[in-house]
Amino acid sequence: MENLAEYVKDQIWIYVYTVRFGGMDLFGRMTIIKLDNGDLIIHDPCEIDDFLKHEIDKIGKVKYIIAPGTYHHLFVTDFQQKYPDAETFLCPGLERKRPDIKFEWILGNAPDHRWSNILDQVVIQGTKYIWEVAFFHKPSKTLILVDLLENIGDDFKRPTGLILRFWWKVVFKMWNHPKAAPEYQMGWGRKDIVKKGLSKIIGWNAERIILAHGELIEDNVNTVLGTAWHKVMNA
Repeated sequence: MENLAEYVKDQIWIYVYTVRFGGMDLFGRMTIIKLDNGDLIIHDPCEIDDFLKHEIDKIGKVKYIIAPGTYHHLFVTDFQQKYPDAETFLCPGLERKRPDIKFEWILGNAPDHRWSNILDQVVIQGTKYIWEVAFFHKPSKTLILVDLLENIGDDFKRPTGLILRFWWKVVFKMWNHPKAAPEYQMGWGRKDIVKKGLSKIIGWNAERIILAHGELIEDNVNTVLGTAWHKVMNA
């Protein structure tokens, strides 16, 4: 069992969880954001048990559950069962992919008024196979992504199987080279639309990145992003 880790003092917590996808053992990262009034946003929810719920409840009251990407939705219903009064927000497209998930809102390019003083956001759309909503925590200048950037390599602190190493090293050349998820690379789609969203992210001038898969980025953020998104940004 992982422990909740305070990432930005009294503002952001992160929690690493295991998930199996495409025959590979991956690791995801849930982010918890505390608003000024003490309410909590659960970003990219993980599987939850009573112990984790107890730890979360010590931080604040869960009011919002966010499924930020079309590949990040597996455990939304787990959190809904534990927090039936919380409002659920879905990345566009998930309402069709997961019609079984009950929700109140679809995320857009403008932040909800209840967190607009803390967070900015943008929908990355126009791509062929995968969409997501990027978030920016303004007080700490922290960018929060799920699949727009993955950072797995020699310094990855989690065990990686042979299948993951093969795909990341041989096929996608992503080992030690942070890049967008393979689903992005296989189909950037309408690059003119995608570039608008990516340009907004770069314009935030973040100082660190919380990402779902791999090690956090805490230096030279825009350089890393520019390199990772070079093909689409220079198309």
